[in-house]
Amino acid sequence: MAEQIVGLDIGTTRIHAVIAEVNEQGVIEAVGIGSTPSQGLRRGVVINIEAALKAVNQAIEAAEMMSGREVASVVTGIAGAHIEGINSRGVVAVTGKGREITREDINRVIDAAKAIVIPMDREVLHVIPQEFIVDDQGGIKNPLDMIGIRLEAEVHIITGSVTSAQNLLKCINRAGFRVQDIVLESLASSRAVLSDDEKELGVLLIDLGGGTTDILVHLEGAPYHTDVVALGGSQVTSDISIMLKTPIDSAEKIKLEYGCCYLPLIGEDEEVRIPGVGGWPAAAIPRQELCKIIQPRMAEIFNLVREQIIRKDYLKHLGGGIVLTGGGALMPGACELAQGIFGIPARLGIPERIGGIVSEYKTPEFATVMGLLMYAAETVEGRTPVSAAKKGSTAMDKLMKWMKEFF
Repeated sequence: MAEQIVGLDIGTTRIHAVIAEVNEQGVIEAVGIGSTPSQGLRRGVVINIEAALKAVNQAIEAAEMMSGREVASVVTGIAGAHIEGINSRGVVAVTGKGREITREDINRVIDAAKAIVIPMDREVLHVIPQEFIVDDQGGIKNPLDMIGIRLEAEVHIITGSVTSAQNLLKCINRAGFRVQDIVLESLASSRAVLSDDEKELGVLLIDLGGGTTDILVHLEGAPYHTDVVALGGSQVTSDISIMLKTPIDSAEKIKLEYGCCYLPLIGEDEEVRIPGVGGWPAAAIPRQELCKIIQPRMAEIFNLVREQIIRKDYLKHLGGGIVLTGGGALMPGACELAQGIFGIPARLGIPERIGGIVSEYKTPEFATVMGLLMYAAETVEGRTPVSAAKKGSTAMDKLMKWMKEFF
């Protein structure tokens, strides 16, 4: 019998909800999709719970109507400038019989690696093993049943603001739904759009959202760098609104219809119609002028990402290139601009691995919510999602305990 799973992506500009089923073969089939304009969020963080929960309800109701099913629980994403990634290392002595590494040894070394001091207002969201080292032999992905004396683990720890996560949980709970798991949005996107080969070669995922741009670097198959740039598509819209003296709604429409962020793609004779405002007549400007407004802001976002990657010395290790996803990746010229700034190939990240959805939903904008479904499916199949640490120590356990105490 197929089991129902639900992904909920609460973004700064749009909220996406997808209801899917996982069949006995583990295949995910999307059966209902809801997408509504977002409210009550700024730069990925809930700032108005009432407005946000109404938008969440609308998105889920739309998915329920399409699928004919009811939603009780969801897997949701978390993002925002409060997200921070740290690399850490732990070491333990192997205690198993005959010095054989057991599951308990692996759990102990991961516990040792994540025993870092973090501020009281932050919570560990994910602990992801990068590699294990057995008696100085590195590059091991799974040391189970190997023989050794000393076991080390290198892990990537992702932390976030406790209050941001609590407000997200409170919003979804008050909308009438239970949260099964919280997953970092860029991790979910990478699950949906990156291949295993790209992760092994080294790849930079840039998730161009409305309020923030999320960054995730995979090297040798595991995450090594997580960060957030507090700029996104909303800033592009704001620039258009200011420069063309038009309301935000009109600026957004102009961006979606005529926007381009790479000047060589635009012909000299192309024009953009600007609607009249407050009695002023409608006007037309060359499309190249619009591009000259958009391109500097998009270039600024890519340059901020590039500075981070160079500072960490990861640029030369990105054999898999750059993958752009999120709504901002749909901007014509985004891949060309990124390729020019970073000097390595760039492509669009499109979620292709989930069945049942029509092609119009197979776009970068839906990458995060499709990745959330893949995380939810792992739980259904009985595998431990990457987001889970040991029992009783996950961020979700602590947050759920907090919710029970106060609600």
